[in-house]
Amino acid sequence: MSALLAIDAGQTGIKVRAAGQDHVFPGICTSQPLLPQLAAVALAAIERAGVPVSVVAAGVSGLTSQEADAAALLALLRAAGAREVILAHDSTTSFLGALGDARGAVVAAGTGVVTLAVGASAVARVDGWGHLIADAGSGYWIGREALDAVMREFDGRGPATALRAVAEGRWADLNQAYIDLQADPDRVSVIASFAKHVTRLASEGDTVSRNITAKAGAELAHSVETALRRVSDAHREQSSGSESGVPTQYSVCAIGGVFRSPELREAFESHITASPFDVAIVEPLGQGIEGTVAIANLGKLHIHWRRMSQSHASEPLSHIPE
Repeated sequence: MSALLAIDAGQTGIKVRAAGQDHVFPGICTSQPLLPQLAAVALAAIERAGVPVSVVAAGVSGLTSQEADAAALLALLRAAGAREVILAHDSTTSFLGALGDARGAVVAAGTGVVTLAVGASAVARVDGWGHLIADAGSGYWIGREALDAVMREFDGRGPATALRAVAEGRWADLNQAYIDLQADPDRVSVIASFAKHVTRLASEGDTVSRNITAKAGAELAHSVETALRRVSDAHREQSSGSESGVPTQYSVCAIGGVFRSPELREAFESHITASPFDVAIVEPLGQGIEGTVAIANLGKLHIHWRRMSQSHASEPLSHIPE
């Protein structure tokens, strides 16, 4: 009997569900071509599952319109029995996993971050533009802020912080830290790894760490508010200024490793509840892997349909996402 292979591909790790079992693989590298990485994971998971797989669905961090080529991935998996491939950005699968068909916003913050809001008639994505130019409030962003604070203290440009001892535990000579990072192919994960130290030290009262944590929470809340404003404005425009049909309340769900910090979550929630929107902060219904399973069953009229790339073995690529 054929089965669905669902892939939830993030930078921190990849979860694959096949034949009722979940398998975990190392995270994807967004600086390298994504499709060969996805194909390698899918083939390994198919072998582990030991059952025929006809449909492969994947929610992928860092998926661009250029690489959202379901036909190309299908070509790499045809020999393993795949007959259909569905690709979506992980903002879509995170939303579906957390809120299903509800109206609201989901912010998913791990090493990177992306926010997606769904309104009555529009979808708005905010951030998720990568560590080099964006991803405000993400684990990488927090780690980068931590190291900036360390080097400011080292130079005498900033206040003392317990983060310096953490950095010196990795680089005995802080003069050498930037050279080592530039040469390290895993520098993104290395920098993001400092986020857990910020969390710990914030809870222990380190002022610099507490400030970084509060700022991260504010950035994540700002992304949610921006996304909600965009879907609200889009609906008003389509309704010719009428307020009818605009949801009176939006569900907001915050998921991902950075929200394990009580201080960060508190900062995030305080900003959200003070926003001009009527929001309800809710727990997720499920995870991104459940959202990946869901995209395999969406109809053409679903609001997320145009955000996916699909290909079937019997036909050419059916759709390139917006």
